[in-house]
Amino acid sequence: MQPHGPGTTAAPRMRVTGLLLLVAHLLTVAWLTLRPRTVPWVPAANLEPLATIRAELARGWSWEAVQHLGGSVLLLAPLGVLLPLSAGRLNVSPLVSLTRTAFAGAMIALAIELLQSGVPGRVPDIDSVLLGALGVAVVHLAVVPGARRRLRRRYGPLGGTTPTIPRVGLAPKADALSGGRTYL
Repeated sequence: MQPHGPGTTAAPRMRVTGLLLLVAHLLTVAWLTLRPRTVPWVPAANLEPLATIRAELARGWSWEAVQHLGGSVLLLAPLGVLLPLSAGRLNVSPLVSLTRTAFAGAMIALAIELLQSGVPGRVPDIDSVLLGALGVAVVHLAVVPGARRRLRRRYGPLGGTTPTIPRVGLAPKADALSGGRTYL
């Protein structure tokens, strides 16, 4: 097991597993969202934020509304766990981790919507980007902080001691190249 400390990454197996699951999920999402559909009629693209959400909610809480809105939220939600897992860092600020993950999820959702504009029968919708980013952020908040806390507890205190040089047993000088001392 690789040691964990400030700026170090988790075990390589965890990162590789995260990357493989991330690629598998993204391929599944691409297959689901970028296949051409044969439909007799296609609505216009929605570039007004929250318009589709308002329209679905105005129709009432029907099964179609829950499917449409919930499907958009759940489609990219696993990225909230898979992106931090593939990065493999344990000592990251929760706010920084949430920001990075939500931003990456929003960019992936935006890329999917932009690619859908060229697929027959598919229509880009800005609300899908918003709902996808929301799903990524909610899953990240629900799972990642607790999982990181458990992993930190499992592997003991992180960043407690200064690393030493093997075979010598000395810690490196922090100010050796700072210019504060002359060595001549």
